[in-house]
Amino acid sequence: MSEGIRVSTAFEKARADERAALVGYLPAGFPTVDRAIDALTAMVDAGCDVIEVGLPYSDPVMDGPTIQAAAQRALDGGVRTRDVLRTVEAVAATGTPTLVMSYWNPIVHYGRAGGRSEEQSGIDRFARDLANAGGAGLITPDLTPDSGGEWIAAADSHDLDKVFLVAPSSTDARIAMTTAACRGFVYAAAVMGVTGARSTTSELASPLVARAKAAVLDQGGKTPVAVGIGVSNGDHAAEVAAYADGVIVGSAFVRCLIDHDTPSEALAALAALTDDLAQGVRRA
Repeated sequence: MSEGIRVSTAFEKARADERAALVGYLPAGFPTVDRAIDALTAMVDAGCDVIEVGLPYSDPVMDGPTIQAAAQRALDGGVRTRDVLRTVEAVAATGTPTLVMSYWNPIVHYGRAGGRSEEQSGIDRFARDLANAGGAGLITPDLTPDSGGEWIAAADSHDLDKVFLVAPSSTDARIAMTTAACRGFVYAAAVMGVTGARSTTSELASPLVARAKAAVLDQGGKTPVAVGIGVSNGDHAAEVAAYADGVIVGSAFVRCLIDHDTPSEALAALAALTDDLAQGVRRA
């Protein structure tokens, strides 16, 4: 059993360094479970402050084609939720806060196979096992706080962070409700539609972050706001880090693994990209 590291600690350290935190994402099991662990560890070594481990799902409606392709390859390779938790445990052992990012359906149905008792819900069982693996919390892109009461209760019971999403289309009332429910950070999904690396950043991001930060301040809180926007290089990271507390990068990391055939080449590319991004958040 690992002891979870708080996401807030990573953001506080970044703030003390007068920079944004760098949050890196990869799906578990891509291209294999062990290679994904090696890749995530390389990202930590090269400068990621927080790690998101994706739970591959068969209907990833909010993910772009790069992450969809990686998740499908992981599923085709037989990855299971237990492999996700093993990945979390390995990465958390580095001392880096490690969250799972998952669609809601796999969490609801967690542990039903194998004849486990139904006395404990899949949601609470997942929260328990995630905490036992050293996980810091869960990002739920398709679950909102007003429909997530059972998850909020389970997360609070197991001292896990709850990261919900706000979007440019969110009303002020919904942003206020969402930021109030978040612990760890607020995920500002600043691109309308599916995710994915882009050649330019979105003009929607800065106003969304400002609205989310204003809601946090109105509530007397200090929850940081991190942006997922398709950042693919250090210049993009510097631009976003000028107004956000955290810069989230996913598709660009996945692309490193897709574009390089050998493990050594992929790890070198991941390290180089992470270093570029880490320098970017510091330039801001």
